[in-house]
Amino acid sequence: MSKANKGWLIAAILFIVIGGVLFAGAMSVLKWDFRKLSTEQMTTEEHAVTQPYTNIAVIADTADILFVPSSMGTTVTCYESEKAKHTVTVNDGVLTITVQDRHKWYERIGFGFDTPKITVALPKQEYGALTVDSSTGDLTIPSEFSFASVSVTQSTGDVTSSASVAGSATIQTSTGRICVKNATVGSLDLVVSTGGVTVSDMTCRETLTVAVSTGKTMMEDVQCRHLLSDGDTGDMTLRNVVVGKTLSIERSTGSITFDKCDAAEMVVKTDTGNVKGSLLSDKVFLAQSDTGRVDVPGTTSGGTCEITTDTGYIHITIEQ
Repeated sequence: MSKANKGWLIAAILFIVIGGVLFAGAMSVLKWDFRKLSTEQMTTEEHAVTQPYTNIAVIADTADILFVPSSMGTTVTCYESEKAKHTVTVNDGVLTITVQDRHKWYERIGFGFDTPKITVALPKQEYGALTVDSSTGDLTIPSEFSFASVSVTQSTGDVTSSASVAGSATIQTSTGRICVKNATVGSLDLVVSTGGVTVSDMTCRETLTVAVSTGKTMMEDVQCRHLLSDGDTGDMTLRNVVVGKTLSIERSTGSITFDKCDAAEMVVKTDTGNVKGSLLSDKVFLAQSDTGRVDVPGTTSGGTCEITTDTGYIHITIEQ
């Protein structure tokens, strides 16, 4: 290495060290609170809702959305950017929360370390339709509430719901996890592109549908009339899942595991993965694997259980 190159290298290292020392000193003064570096000014606004309503609609851009029980009526608290204020209105029985983004294009260039948050405090009671349409942020709906129907569409963020739904509930997110637990629903449709699905301690009176592109699916202590699931990549595990009629599961890549599960009729298909576990009642097994071992009970009564895998083994037992 030439002397000139060595000199440039030493100078670069010195600049890096000096920059690190200055940054550490500045952050020490700020007590390492990165939010103080934000170029976005945040404020908190509380909206009291006095008009009667039945349905709820939340249309947000970037915000965590949290529903909480209230004993003092309905209030909506928004932790928000001064350039992206939320409006709260009631029209035709619909409580609507929307965001009014007034950023100029050049105002979007900067640093933001705070996440906007919408906290919706509601009395514990039954509501009509709940609609949530959000781009980025987490959504939480606790078990204190029940709705006639639920529709959630989200681009990036986790969804956790324990609310009971008399009719249909649809939750769709592109990137994030979906968790539904401790609830009773009419029908449930869960769709996620990249992320996992967890369903536990719940009853679905009709059809439970789970579609996953990439991610694991976990179900535990679930009862439903029909269970339909398809996915590209990801394992699926079922524990104490009882389906009154049809269970249909299909995966391209991923293993499927049953633990004390049952259904009147079962169809399980996977291209690359194993199918294993235990069922609660006898079945007429139609099992086939192109490259793996097949080990299923020789029972000749009960509903049909069709299991097919291209690459993987099949091992099923019946609980005694």
